[in-house]
Amino acid sequence: MAHGHKSNEKVVFVGDSRVRKKSAPGPVTPPDYSAYPGKSEAFIPNFLLKEWMVGVVVLVGFLVLTISEAAPLGYPADPTNASFIPMPDWYFLFLYQFLKLQYVSGSYVVLGTVGIPGIAFGSLLLAPFLDTGKERRFYRRPVASLLMFMSLISCFYLTKQSWDHYQHELKITNTIPEQILREEKAREAAEEAAKAGRPAGEPAPEIPLVDAKDPVVSSLIEQKAQCVMCHGADLKGNESSGIPSFHGIGDKFSKEDLVDIVTNGKNNMPPFKDKLTADEIDQLATWLAKQKAPAK
Repeated sequence: MAHGHKSNEKVVFVGDSRVRKKSAPGPVTPPDYSAYPGKSEAFIPNFLLKEWMVGVVVLVGFLVLTISEAAPLGYPADPTNASFIPMPDWYFLFLYQFLKLQYVSGSYVVLGTVGIPGIAFGSLLLAPFLDTGKERRFYRRPVASLLMFMSLISCFYLTKQSWDHYQHELKITNTIPEQILREEKAREAAEEAAKAGRPAGEPAPEIPLVDAKDPVVSSLIEQKAQCVMCHGADLKGNESSGIPSFHGIGDKFSKEDLVDIVTNGKNNMPPFKDKLTADEIDQLATWLAKQKAPAK
């Protein structure tokens, strides 16, 4: 209370801190975080719960999409294609290349497949608990920013290195990727169907072998030259490996071309000049030149 004899002097009451304020009956509602300007909400459970709810909605959306629009299956596996180069999906290329390194492969493969990836993903999960600084500008957080940039650069470098190595293997083995080969065959089939007046989806008629009982087949192709080892028992070859089919090969090469190919080899085919006589090569080329599509 103010002191003095003036009637207009302001009177100020000072509360006693020892007297507790009576709370209203019923449950107490905590104030919202917006009541504290400059403060953020707690990461656990408030912020994390919201993020999980958003993740659940996105996951359900993906599940509905995958159920309604099923992903197309890949091409059937071909066990006879010895030149096939297996490759993972693009988002695993960095790990695929990483596992080729000396100390994370072979006897250390567990370290490469479980140890280092486990440390990386575990660190990512623990990042909110380890990096508790209030600064959010990346140039003010040198350690976290350096780790992030090193991870991105490493993933990009390993992905590019893996893809370049794959292209190099295709080049030295003279292999055309199966999906590209099938696309080219589908386009050629559509063009041939359009010229022949057939529906685009109708497969082209199979070209039969001419003189399949010829002695050349049993004596040279199956036994001495062993063409069936690469061209298959049905002599249809393997186009994804660059091995042509004998069915209709006479429409693509003349007899002179076939003599030269058998004698000196071509692409992945070895020369047979040291294995077959000139007369046997001529017999084989003559039989191959007869393999043409039936006249319409």
